[in-house]
Amino acid sequence: MTLTSMTGFAELGGSEGPFRWRWQVKSVNHKALDIRLKLPSFLETLEARIKTAVRKACTRGAVFVTLDLDREEGADDFTVNEGRLEALLDIVARYADRPGVAPARLDGLLAVKGVVEQQRSQVDQDSLEGISAALMESFDACLVMLSKGRRDEGARLAAMLGTQLDDMSELKRQAEEAAGDRVAAMHRRFREQLDRLGDVAKPVSDERLAQEVAIMAVKADIREELDRLDSHFAQARDLVAGGSPAGRQLDFLSQELNREANTLCAKSGDVALTRIGLALKGLIDQFREQVQNIE
Repeated sequence: MTLTSMTGFAELGGSEGPFRWRWQVKSVNHKALDIRLKLPSFLETLEARIKTAVRKACTRGAVFVTLDLDREEGADDFTVNEGRLEALLDIVARYADRPGVAPARLDGLLAVKGVVEQQRSQVDQDSLEGISAALMESFDACLVMLSKGRRDEGARLAAMLGTQLDDMSELKRQAEEAAGDRVAAMHRRFREQLDRLGDVAKPVSDERLAQEVAIMAVKADIREELDRLDSHFAQARDLVAGGSPAGRQLDFLSQELNREANTLCAKSGDVALTRIGLALKGLIDQFREQVQNIE
């Protein structure tokens, strides 16, 4: 299985008899499934079937369905403006006997603007019933194209999320290393500060200094945060590998990852560890941005 993106686009045309049509289906990210149809007013009978088909294909996303339906050019009706033609014939009759005037031809009269008018035939309900099956078959094919596009985009997103999780795991490893010698570094830093104070401060024994350092180390301990990061990384990998629908769960995990990164930065007390924490937060933001497109 693979992840499915909520973004996609598909377009497909078709025809039967004098009718021609074009389906256009577009989907974008949305917190739920929102189906919006733009169809000719006389196609209300197809709306329920279209929505049912979309619900089977998509679980989340805003899906916009548009249908343009018309007749082929050869099926247009032409009407003669009788009044205008009669007026032209009267004019022809008045000038028919004048020398040098060629006799009028019917094709010339019909070519006069406004004499012959093209009337676009309207698609009525009776005509529609005959092609509804073909319309839905065409729509189902268009929906298959949309689903494939969403899956292809989902596979690309899955690869990107996997890379980001690898990068985050590497930063977590660096944070683990940076935190490894923090107790010794804190002890050394406190001793240097006490030495600088010299006679101003009361002497502090090595035992008391070790106790204070231990208290500070407990407060600044980030092992729990690192363990939880590992757990969240594992869950995220399972969700990415398991396929859709996983968008909501991945979004929740990205929030949890951000919470742990914030705590890590707050506890760092060390420039190197702070830099790692900030880099981790940046990757988590990118991760969450991509997750917003997952179904």
